[in-house]
Amino acid sequence: MIDTEPDSLPARSAAPAFPPLPASAQQSTLKSETRSIPIPPHRMTPLKREWVNIFSPLTEMLQLQVRMNVHRRCVDLRTSKHTKDIGAIQKGADFVKSFALGFDVNDAIALLRLDDLYLDSFEIKDVKTLHGDHLSRAIGRIAGQDGKTKFTIENASRTRIVLADTKIHILGSFQNIKIARDAIVSLILGSPPGKVYAGLRTVSSRMRQRAL
Repeated sequence: MIDTEPDSLPARSAAPAFPPLPASAQQSTLKSETRSIPIPPHRMTPLKREWVNIFSPLTEMLQLQVRMNVHRRCVDLRTSKHTKDIGAIQKGADFVKSFALGFDVNDAIALLRLDDLYLDSFEIKDVKTLHGDHLSRAIGRIAGQDGKTKFTIENASRTRIVLADTKIHILGSFQNIKIARDAIVSLILGSPPGKVYAGLRTVSSRMRQRAL
């Protein structure tokens, strides 16, 4: 240890104080952000049909710049100087992605209006490895006759569900997604629809009591 005298130590300099930036300088430092959302081939025709209903809320509600990249088959989103919300481009990307997964425009637009909605996707093989007729029967149990079981799960859990072959997409709040996912997992594992209905009735009654 080397003894040093206090007088020989260098004096501490005060922290520099910078004046705040003007509003014009803050806007100039923000870089435009871009997102590209790929569109599957089977969703190109619905995209053309619903294009007005898709780009209108993106430009009017979120003030984003939107274009359809035909060569790359994707929708490009970009922020501009008119974009006020910092999370607008993420909301817009989730909105377009939900439509690309198969959700209706009226259901997907809820992602722009509400903050606590999410998308959850999983496959049947993530729950149980099934092949052949066993896989077909599992998909049939989830859908039900004329989609009856799927609609029942949607109404009880207040979610929206898309069955795309072996992939399942759920749109809703975090708690409601868990309710719908548990019901679908039970059907995949072989539970009869009647038992799943009874569990959904119990859960929906509890949800109504909490809402009161």
